[in-house]
Amino acid sequence: MTELVFPAPATITVPVAGDKLFPVRRVFCVGRNYAAHVREMGGDPSREAPFFFSKPADALVDGGEDMPYPPATSDLHHEMELVIAIGVGGANIPESAALGHVFGYAAGLDMTRRDLQGQAKKEGKPWDMGKGFDHSAPIGEIAPAARIGHPTRGRIELRVNGALRQGADLANMIWSVPEIVACLSRLVRLAPGDLIFSGTPEGVAAVVRGDVLEGAVEGVGTVRTRVV
Repeated sequence: MTELVFPAPATITVPVAGDKLFPVRRVFCVGRNYAAHVREMGGDPSREAPFFFSKPADALVDGGEDMPYPPATSDLHHEMELVIAIGVGGANIPESAALGHVFGYAAGLDMTRRDLQGQAKKEGKPWDMGKGFDHSAPIGEIAPAARIGHPTRGRIELRVNGALRQGADLANMIWSVPEIVACLSRLVRLAPGDLIFSGTPEGVAAVVRGDVLEGAVEGVGTVRTRVV
């Protein structure tokens, strides 16, 4: 039997409400899915096809754990999001069948090195180092859809040191969960363990060391982290 040259990396998991663990395969993120956020970033909120970027699975930080301030930035931003957890894989999934592929939902943060992302945009380069750095995706427990259903509306908010920074309703998403899942499945074959961060509402801003971030999605759950 051929031996590994070093031990295989540990499986990345996210707690499921109760006592189970969700093994993570890949992490996708939707860009520009709330019109007000698109406008605050200087974009056009017209309903063009959604676009996606990725984070490594090991960028996830369990809700409640500290997040180290990343290197190579002086402009770290928060982006509060609903996270979709895929439980059944597939490609070219019809929108009408998409919710059958969703295991559950969580509250998550897409942390962004905004200065690196902005420079990459100017130069027409990939966003990877602005978005996919270590510890860039704090996430709370996953709530199974079998228990909470599939939320289409409800408060999504983020407080920093107790002060409200982001607040909106899931109904404000440009692209719904079924549309997101169906669209992404036409680009890649989804598999159990995939997570999809569904985009952030307006109010993104910088955080510094010592800030405590507390996010919530109504009917889904919470996420909390301290920047250290």
